[in-house]
Amino acid sequence: MSPTPDTASEKPTMETTPLPPTLLKLYFDRLQIPVQAGAVSRAYLQIQSRDTPLTPLQQITAMVRLLKLKDVQAAQLRFNRFDRRRLPVLVFFQEKWWFLERIEGTLRLTDADGSNCNRDARELGDAAVLWLNRATMRQQTNGLTGNNPARRLVFRELFRSKRWLFDVAFATLMINILAVATSVYAMQVYDRVVPTLAWATLCTLVGGMAVVLCLDWVLKTLRARILDSASCAVDKAVSREVFDHILKLRLDLLPRSLGTLAAQVGGLDSVRQFFSSGVIFALVDLPFALMFIVFIAGIGGRVAWVYTGLLPVAACLGLITQYRLRRLLRQQMLRSNERQGLLVDTIRGVESIRAGNASWRFSDQWQAITRTIARYNVRQKAVSNLATVTTGTLSSLAYTLAVVVGVYEIAAGNLTMGGLIACSILGGRVIGPVAQSVQYLVQWQNVSQALSMVNQILILETQRPEDRQLLMPGKPPENISLDGIRFSYPGSPIQHLNIPRLRLTKGERVALVGPVGSGKSTLLKVLTGIYKPSEGRIRLGEADLWETSPNIVSEQIGYLPQTVHLFKGTLRSNLTLSGAVNDSDLLDICNRLGIDHIMADNPRGMDLEISEGGEGLSGGQRQLVGLARVFLARPRIWLLDEPTASLDGDTEAQVLKALEAYLRPEDILLISTHKPMLAARLAGRIIVMRRGEIAIDASPEAAFARMRAGGQKRVAQATLTAKKDKPKGALNVI
Repeated sequence: MSPTPDTASEKPTMETTPLPPTLLKLYFDRLQIPVQAGAVSRAYLQIQSRDTPLTPLQQITAMVRLLKLKDVQAAQLRFNRFDRRRLPVLVFFQEKWWFLERIEGTLRLTDADGSNCNRDARELGDAAVLWLNRATMRQQTNGLTGNNPARRLVFRELFRSKRWLFDVAFATLMINILAVATSVYAMQVYDRVVPTLAWATLCTLVGGMAVVLCLDWVLKTLRARILDSASCAVDKAVSREVFDHILKLRLDLLPRSLGTLAAQVGGLDSVRQFFSSGVIFALVDLPFALMFIVFIAGIGGRVAWVYTGLLPVAACLGLITQYRLRRLLRQQMLRSNERQGLLVDTIRGVESIRAGNASWRFSDQWQAITRTIARYNVRQKAVSNLATVTTGTLSSLAYTLAVVVGVYEIAAGNLTMGGLIACSILGGRVIGPVAQSVQYLVQWQNVSQALSMVNQILILETQRPEDRQLLMPGKPPENISLDGIRFSYPGSPIQHLNIPRLRLTKGERVALVGPVGSGKSTLLKVLTGIYKPSEGRIRLGEADLWETSPNIVSEQIGYLPQTVHLFKGTLRSNLTLSGAVNDSDLLDICNRLGIDHIMADNPRGMDLEISEGGEGLSGGQRQLVGLARVFLARPRIWLLDEPTASLDGDTEAQVLKALEAYLRPEDILLISTHKPMLAARLAGRIIVMRRGEIAIDASPEAAFARMRAGGQKRVAQATLTAKKDKPKGALNVI
């Protein structure tokens, strides 16, 4: 009898299930890649006819090559480590391939037959994802090069769709033309109705004005709605791009004051308020002042010279005011950002401030900055009020002079009483917008300074160049190596790392030891790609780490920082930052690490409320949450910085047991520690750091022997120095 086949082996697997051509075509369409359905089918048949079976990643790579698609790269990742902003993708779930996209915040799966369903991210868990990356799309949407990327970003988004510009311009033109109807109405009433009491004419004029007013109301309402919609769209696009840019910044280049950084980003609010307020209407109406002067000239003749002469005066006043306010507003904003930084710093360190009885010092700093801001504010208000009062006086002067000139024109028979009143009404549309523009120029200075602050963030270098096509290796790395690495913090003359060569290969368990400040944490941050070295190269497998897509790096490298930061939310949301973790895996890791005790002590369990920074949890509990994040990521390379520094002995033993259970034989472990026993238990290789350099790289026995020998030598030298320096007759202190 033949053996009964294993039913488990008959189940479709990712490696044996071919990619459906219908899903591939759907994927290409969603990415706006022009490919014919027939071409996809022919390429699919050509791939399937090969003698050697291909993996899904090899299939889609071959498909891209056969279809001759340029600047398109394929990568295979796990869903729980995938950046969901990169959706759509192809995903292998429930033993078949699906097309996954996000529609209105919901994850929708579509199979080859066209049927679809919605799924929660946690259900997908470790599902395999095939991702196509279009480099050219990234360059077009995210390029922020140039001298003033902040201003260019705002105006790029503002003018991305030019339809609203034509709508607003047409509405503004009609509104200003209709404004002439008001002056014509007044002129006709005073010249024809009042002298003759022609009631029929008055009724006709009133009916016409009613139509004009209704049309004016409709046009102004539509114009406001169009501009509000455009400004909201710009605000969403700009805010998203600035926030994403911050997430991609090189961390060694971030401003040291978080409050200042937050204030700089908050400057976008003033930009949004500027474009969504009536400022735009006044600036759009301003060019029509010349049109009204022409109408005044046609009605009142020489009366137009009054407004022609005063218009440049009002414009020059606005320019002078803008020039005087520029420096004041810049200084005021800088000090406001500094005060914001002091506030954030004080709130975060209030415990240390009280313990050190330093409240008076921070209060004095706050008062000093506030006095400076108040002084700048008073000077700004003085300049602004002077300009406002002066332009108001100019408006009154224009009206007075227009009446005087109009009287002479009436006396000469060139103008009627109604014509003079019409000129006065139109004259208000000439000087009024100019007077208002002075106030709006003050707001524009605020916007300009806010854009300058945002610009200081946008010009910072990101972790990967936006205009470069990044590498996406298809196989997991078997090693990570450093070659000629030097690292210094920006603006610091001190060299924090100097490592000519270091190589970690698969299966190695390495402990990183050394005194405080020896460069252990800096080395881990350089290895994980958080810090970029000043010189040298880091290779993740065969690829340069800084030329590899961050999605691939985060898939392969797991990093535990020395200080674990928790975010506002729940215990579950802090454990599963990516939001796509299977509940069974989550519970298993929580039990292994002892996090279940945190849940047991609170009736809300996984829904335990966590405040900003993790207040309410001890240092050890935060460290366990950070460890759980790395465990859930299941990386190939584990970089752990002092993973048990805040743990007691029993919890440390529990963590080490979990670590030994979860580490795969081919994984690389690099752990920084000050505990020799921990290093001896886990590591088969010890690296000793001193002053940013590798002093010892050997087996645990050889490394500890050299460390003991070096320690005895330093003690002997210190003792000899102390004896030489000790004065005669001094007591020996033990």
